[in-house]
Amino acid sequence: MAQLTFRDFAEAIMGGDTARGAEVLEPLLGLDNAAATTAAKHFQASMAADPTFMMKAMGLRTAVTDGTDAEIAALLGHCFGLEGSALADAVATLRKTYPAPHA
Repeated sequence: MAQLTFRDFAEAIMGGDTARGAEVLEPLLGLDNAAATTAAKHFQASMAADPTFMMKAMGLRTAVTDGTDAEIAALLGHCFGLEGSALADAVATLRKTYPAPHA
């Protein structure tokens, strides 16, 4: 099975499939199902409320490949409503797949 990506998540959300979006977020961000579902719903609601949201969310790709953990955390908090240990775990999970630049 191919590795899941944020593109898979975006396709699910754009298609109105929050449950599938949550399934993608579970391994991608290291979240349990309840946290992934909440995060997917947060993302979907933010996208519906703010026409510029997707442009902001697309910044996550750059942050993950070229940014700092703090930049990633800020975007994960904004885009998915993550905080506390869920936020720290999500950053750590992403760093396993996308090591910090110059690490």
